Amino acid sequence: MFALYQRDVTGRPLEELLRDARPFTRELAEETAAEIEELDAEIARLSKGWSLDRIATLERSIMRVALHEMRDPEGPPVEVAIDEAVNLAKEFCGADAPAFVNGILGSAAREMEKAAR
Repeated sequence: MFALYQRDVTGRPLEELLRDARPFTRELAEETAAEIEELDAEIARLSKGWSLDRIATLERSIMRVALHEMRDPEGPPVEVAIDEAVNLAKEFCGADAPAFVNGILGSAAREMEKAAR
């Protein structure tokens, strides 16, 4: 999440930012980056009344990683991905961010559940 955030803010290549990262971190960041357009489209669609560029960069990065994990059949359970994202938003973002992140990811989870039926 932090490498994706730094890439967005500084423009530095992801490979450079992940140079000393653990394999799991590198894989998660690279897989998320590969889906970024699709993830951003979903975030924008679910963010009723908010354009993607109005969402803080760190919040966007948190939601991108969580959505990627939620879609990954080998990833953590959906509830765990959402909980981790909300906790990151609590720790690193503004006061309104945790509820916003939870709302977007909760909407995504409900859609995924409906599609699975």
